[in-house]
Amino acid sequence: MALAFEPVSLERQGEYLQLLRATPVIASDYSYVNLWGWAAHFGLEWSFDRDLVWIRQTRPTLQYWAPVGDWKSDRLYRMVAEVLPAGISMVRAPEFFVNRLKQEMADAVQADESRGHWDYLYSLQDLVALKGNRFHKKKNLLNQFKKNYGYQYRDLDEKLAGMALDMQENWCTWRDCEAEEALDAENAAIARVLQNWGSFENLAGGALMVDGGMVAYTIGEKLAAATLLIHFEKGSPGYKGIYQAINQMFAERMQTGFQRVNREQDLDNEGLRKAKMSYNPVDFVKKYTLHFQLP
Repeated sequence: MALAFEPVSLERQGEYLQLLRATPVIASDYSYVNLWGWAAHFGLEWSFDRDLVWIRQTRPTLQYWAPVGDWKSDRLYRMVAEVLPAGISMVRAPEFFVNRLKQEMADAVQADESRGHWDYLYSLQDLVALKGNRFHKKKNLLNQFKKNYGYQYRDLDEKLAGMALDMQENWCTWRDCEAEEALDAENAAIARVLQNWGSFENLAGGALMVDGGMVAYTIGEKLAAATLLIHFEKGSPGYKGIYQAINQMFAERMQTGFQRVNREQDLDNEGLRKAKMSYNPVDFVKKYTLHFQLP
C-alpha cells in the first residue's frame, strides 16, 4: 500500500493532535512541537490515513516511526507489513506498541532496545517540593539562587519569546554551538519554535528575569492529560543554581492539572544521563528500534 507523505505542517496540527490523544502511550518524540521543531533537521514527513498518522524521517537515512493513533486497531498491524518498504527499520517505537506488534506479527519483528531514546518521567510534586536527602543538593542550589539574585519569574508568552530567542543566541555564542552538530541542530529547533510561538495549541513556558534581562527560560507542552513535557531549558552562565531555579519554578507554576513531567531522552550522552538521573525519575517511556522480516 503506497502512502502519500507530505512535510509536517502547521495547518494539520489540530488533526494530528486529535489522533495523538487516541495513542495509548505518547512518547516525547511524537509531540506536535517536537515534530515541528525538528522537522527540517530530520526531514520529517507524515501521511494521514483515516484513524492513523504514519511518520517517517528522510534524513540522514530513511526510517519510519511508530504510527500515531489507535494501537488497538487490528488494521494497524496488518498495515505495517504493507506500508514499510523492504529493509526499512522503525525507530522510536514505545514498548507498549512493540509488545502489541509482537503479539500480531510474532517472529517477523525483532526489537532492539534503544536506551538513549528512553523518556525520563518524574513526579511533578517531587520537582516542586524537592524534599528529602534525594533532592538535598537541588534544594540547596535553588535556595542559593533565591538568596543571591533579585529575580522575577514570568510566564513565557509571545512577547517574551523574542527575548528568549536573543538569550538563546547569546547562550549559543558562549557554548559555540556551531562547533558541535547536536547543539547547532538543537539551536535551529529552538529558534523554529520560538519564532512561531503563537501558532501552537499546547505550548507553555517560563522565564527568569534579573535586572530586566532574561537569564533563563524553559519551554514545555501538554503531552497527555496529566503529563507535562519539557522540550528546552537554558540558563545563562554565571548564575549559581539557575537550572535548579527554572526547573522548580516552572514545575510549581504548572502543577495544577499535571502529575508527571517528561524530560525527554539523554541520547546516550553520559553527562546528560547523569543529570537526568540526579532528579530521581519514577519511570521511563522505553523505546525500541524494530527490524522486520516481511514476506
